[in-house]
Amino acid sequence: MRPKTLAEAVDLIRAGAPQDTTLAKFIDTFDLAATSLAQYQTIEDEPALTQNERLDALVGAIAEYLAKQRRLGRVPAWVCDPARRLAEPWFTASSPSDAMREYLTFASPAEFASRNIFTEERPLRRARGPQTAKV
Repeated sequence: MRPKTLAEAVDLIRAGAPQDTTLAKFIDTFDLAATSLAQYQTIEDEPALTQNERLDALVGAIAEYLAKQRRLGRVPAWVCDPARRLAEPWFTASSPSDAMREYLTFASPAEFASRNIFTEERPLRRARGPQTAKV
């Protein structure tokens, strides 16, 4: 099941759904929305705080990033909640070396870095597997 909103995605994660898969499905929902207004409506409602500081900050970063990258003209006010920011840096690489930490520090989009989340330059892009040639 693909979540219809970011708030619904967080509810599914709280209920035990895998975080990465659920957030990826939400991104699909956002990208498939027919209009900018429909896209905004998928991030408009504030997701519940989860007591998982990283997830709470990540959700704020995702909503702000999507709103700005897709030029929706507004960002939901809830993303500014201090609970959506981490006290300690989080480098999203699985085993970041010093060099990787330095790269992530400079590559991270502002929407993530401002929340102390350091990730790749284009964090929400989807990897694509090999494509077969169409005849």
